[in-house]
Amino acid sequence: MVRKNLMVFIALCFTSLAFTQSTISGNVVDHKTIPIYGANVYLEGTYDGATSDENGKFSFSTEEKGVQTLIISFLSFETKTIIEDVSKLHNLQIHLREDVESLDAVVISAGTFEAGDNSKVSVLKPLDVVTTASALGDYVGALQTLPGTSNVSEVGRLFVRGGSADETQIFIDGIRVFTPYTPTTNNIPTRGRYSPFLFDGITFSTGGYSSEYGQALSSVLLLNTIDEPVQEKTDIGIMSVGASLGNTQKWEKSSLSFSASYINLAPYLAVFEDRNTWKTPVSGIQGETVYRQNLNNGMLKFYAAFDTTNFEVNQDDINYEDGIDFKLNNNNFYLNTSYKGVLGNSWTLASGISYTYAKNKIGVETSDIEDTENSAHLKLKLKKRFNSRFKLSFGAEQFVTDFNENYNDNVIDETYGFNNNITAAFAEADVIFSKEFALKLGVRADHSAIFNATDVAPRAALAYKSSKNGQFSLAYGNFFQNPNSTVLKFEQDLEAQKTSHYILNYQYVNDGKIFRAEAYRKDYDNLIKFDSEYETYDTNFSSSGEGYAQGVDLFWRDNTSIKNLDYWVSYSYLDTERDFRNYTTAVQPSYATNHNLSIVGKYWVDRWKSQVGIDYGFSSGRPYNNPNATNFMSARTKSFHSLSLNWAYLLDQQKILYFSVNNVLGIKNINGYQYADTPNINGQFSRRALTPAADQFFFVGFFWTISEDGSDNQLDSL
Repeated sequence: MVRKNLMVFIALCFTSLAFTQSTISGNVVDHKTIPIYGANVYLEGTYDGATSDENGKFSFSTEEKGVQTLIISFLSFETKTIIEDVSKLHNLQIHLREDVESLDAVVISAGTFEAGDNSKVSVLKPLDVVTTASALGDYVGALQTLPGTSNVSEVGRLFVRGGSADETQIFIDGIRVFTPYTPTTNNIPTRGRYSPFLFDGITFSTGGYSSEYGQALSSVLLLNTIDEPVQEKTDIGIMSVGASLGNTQKWEKSSLSFSASYINLAPYLAVFEDRNTWKTPVSGIQGETVYRQNLNNGMLKFYAAFDTTNFEVNQDDINYEDGIDFKLNNNNFYLNTSYKGVLGNSWTLASGISYTYAKNKIGVETSDIEDTENSAHLKLKLKKRFNSRFKLSFGAEQFVTDFNENYNDNVIDETYGFNNNITAAFAEADVIFSKEFALKLGVRADHSAIFNATDVAPRAALAYKSSKNGQFSLAYGNFFQNPNSTVLKFEQDLEAQKTSHYILNYQYVNDGKIFRAEAYRKDYDNLIKFDSEYETYDTNFSSSGEGYAQGVDLFWRDNTSIKNLDYWVSYSYLDTERDFRNYTTAVQPSYATNHNLSIVGKYWVDRWKSQVGIDYGFSSGRPYNNPNATNFMSARTKSFHSLSLNWAYLLDQQKILYFSVNNVLGIKNINGYQYADTPNINGQFSRRALTPAADQFFFVGFFWTISEDGSDNQLDSL
């Protein structure tokens, strides 16, 4: 009897325990109602949980009572939280949303090339910017191997999709650079002022860029300085054209980097003479420094750069038997301070200020020209992250330019100048509907005090991920830009120039391979027109010019198919016409080329401890005006060809011997023709070919790095 009662008691205990447990169950699916296998489902703060099966179903028991928190998570999906009474957590239908911030999520890429280690899809890496054979260490030269650019070798600046060089603006850490290129004269290409090894990210937007950036009709180039150096080091360079020195110091919450270089072409020109008669060969000093301070909730950066350039040269001119004497002395200073930090509650702040001082003293025969520019850019941007699917940013900025020029030729002594103050505001929203679909909407307003006018520019971009590795992007936008100083110093009764961009992009990325195809259309209005050969004090100006540009850009890169080989191929087709400047009708401008091809390859040879690079560039003939012909700008130069090679040899881990040669085949390229001002006795205008100052350029350098780990070198800055 006792045994029987004990068995009944035990049975009652188990029955009671069973009745105190609750069963939690349900089904986990994605947004297409496809079952998710392996989702983790559990009650927060307990060991009670289960994993969904191949049909997405799950079920488990718990002794917890009352309101509990049920967590459902799975890789590449957003974690879902359900707060409910345990008694109601059964037969649940759970839909997980894709994690739109995962690596395989859609990225808006229309008109934009990323070059950085931190971006999801990098067309170029920072190393590529300075190891391209034809670039000679200039980031601008490396970007000219990308589609969308035209080869204007005698200028050296970026000409993007039918736009002039003035239509591309450069920013450092989001702040405007007003004088990004070293000064030069006719037929001698310029270079970017700033050392590439201080930057770890570059974004090159050939169109359709964010409403955060203005005063650029064709393109913006965004340079981001390194946030935190890896170690302390010293870099020493001895080159055939000068010398360089760099150093980085690193502390617990701050760091300081500087670089300095001295360039003097006199020794080089003594060995390799060019077509100019140099009275004082080009010489210059350049210095840069970046100070970084990590604060509790952000980072403060202080960037400063200065450079000086000096030369005097006599250049051939068909209208002057003795040529034209030209001399230049330039001093440039750029200061940039920026801060990025977290304010809390998903708010972030980005702000900065830049100041530029540029002074040129120019002598042309008996004329002396002295111009001084003081410019500043102030910017404040706020960003709110509401969730992973919606982000809003907005801000305001001020551009200030004070320009003065004095012209004296012993007969005329005049001073010209202008003050150009622009106040702008912008707002932009990122809406991520899913991993396959994203939208960016923005608007920008610029008020120009010099014109007393406000221009409003809406912009939009859309991206759709069509497959695991491919996606389409669309972009539209209006863009405004005030005329440059060569116009505003003489005339201010004008309008801001305008263009509208329409872009369709396809991008495929898979296992080290990138393919991009992009079609675009640009319509121009309010371009500057004038009635003289060049802009002068007695020129009549107007904003009546117009034009268009349209074309297709193709890009392919592969760094995995062949061991140690990395290469890319770029091709651009451009159809453009403009009625601007002193043109008599709408024609293809002299700087534009219909076809551009670039092939870049880099191969690492283990046995030689060397990196060998090759770069081939091709451009179809450029238009020029032949006064002996009937039609305006109907003539074409012959096609441009150039093959460049470089070789970096590691003497040891920290010592590099570097060689490069541009246009190794010595091809005689022609940039255009200059015609005489008056006809000869036969009624024809004589001409001379405008050729590069030198058909080839040779460079030799020795680079030595001294660092803490004993393995760092300057291969990334060659």
